[in-house]
Amino acid sequence: MSTGREVMNPSRIVVVGASLAGLRAVETARREGFTGSLVLVGGEDFLPYDRPPLSKELIDGSGSTSVPYLPGVHDLSDRLSVDLRLGTWATAVVPDDRRIELGNGESLEYDALVVATGASARTLPGTDHLRGVHTLRTANDTHVIREALDSGARTVVIGAGFIGSEVASAARKRGLEVTIVEALPTPLVRAVGHTAGAALSALHTRFGTDLRVNASVARVEGTDHVTGVRMSDGEVIPADLVIVGIGATPSTQWLQSSGLLLDDGLVTDEFLRAAPRIWAAGDVARWSSPDFGRMLRLEHWSNAGDQGAHAMRNVLSDTPTSYRHIPYFWSEWYGNWIQFAGLPAGEPLVVAGGWDEPAFTALYRDDDRLIGVLTLNRRGDIMKYRAKIAARTSWDDALAFAATRKPTDLPTP
Repeated sequence: MSTGREVMNPSRIVVVGASLAGLRAVETARREGFTGSLVLVGGEDFLPYDRPPLSKELIDGSGSTSVPYLPGVHDLSDRLSVDLRLGTWATAVVPDDRRIELGNGESLEYDALVVATGASARTLPGTDHLRGVHTLRTANDTHVIREALDSGARTVVIGAGFIGSEVASAARKRGLEVTIVEALPTPLVRAVGHTAGAALSALHTRFGTDLRVNASVARVEGTDHVTGVRMSDGEVIPADLVIVGIGATPSTQWLQSSGLLLDDGLVTDEFLRAAPRIWAAGDVARWSSPDFGRMLRLEHWSNAGDQGAHAMRNVLSDTPTSYRHIPYFWSEWYGNWIQFAGLPAGEPLVVAGGWDEPAFTALYRDDDRLIGVLTLNRRGDIMKYRAKIAARTSWDDALAFAATRKPTDLPTP
């Protein structure tokens, strides 16, 4: 894959994917002075909206029930002269012809294409016919889940990851009974490690959620509407609502015949370039990270926005730059604020607080380098350590910095 930019002055740029990455891409195009035709294609009927609230305040009963549109989207067409094509999915791309096909039978030609189609929630096989079984990825998902919670649904969450945990937290905030079933002995091992996963998952028990670990689902019960979840040991957990939170897959189905390199996403170089005249951004992009020397694909809000903007800058630049990004995400469970920056590696070391305390900071190392940080209710720490990860701070220097931090420096929310 070439690291240079082919000589081109695009007159028409097409962005496929009308969520945060796609929005930041079209905004950046105009900000950088692009005056040509700019098309934004999105499969949903909605204008670009903010996804983090979908699993938080939009279902816990505390916030607005309106779609959380991103700022500035209602006048997007007029303000930025964007040709919006909503409610139709892209179905194919033909790179040799510089053309994409849409589900409505239309074709769109492009001089430059930015793929920002995100990721799709994994579903549970054999449940398509049952009402009351849902994933949580879109505004429509949130609407039906909120209605079920409003009616007092007995809730079972399959998967104790971050989305599943946020749904459980929302249900408990309403005073509802909720059970999480998790196949692994310890939740979140791949995301944060064994010890940290155990510490975070203890929040569920502390706040009244029934967490079942090392638990295997045999099937979901019901004829037309779900009535329960049958476990492999024969127990049936009654349920009016089942939320499937078993991860997501990059939305690359429409690229299968394109000849583009697909491997857990659309593969790009460090400039976010997948092929001549094609770039990628957001949850769908798997790029070569110069910060970590490996391929990364992230499903994080901060990455989607940054990557969409950076991809478009490279589309328009004669001297493209590497995409530099230290991963960062947050999650809120039962009023507790969880933040992570960098990458996990092995078992972390607690440098403030403790695993069984209501607040802690834990650091991850890769050889002699600080590579990651996890905090619980320590908002004052996370961005300082994120900057040190970006600076490739040594492990010894990270520990020395940790020793200077006082409990009063690390306020709880």
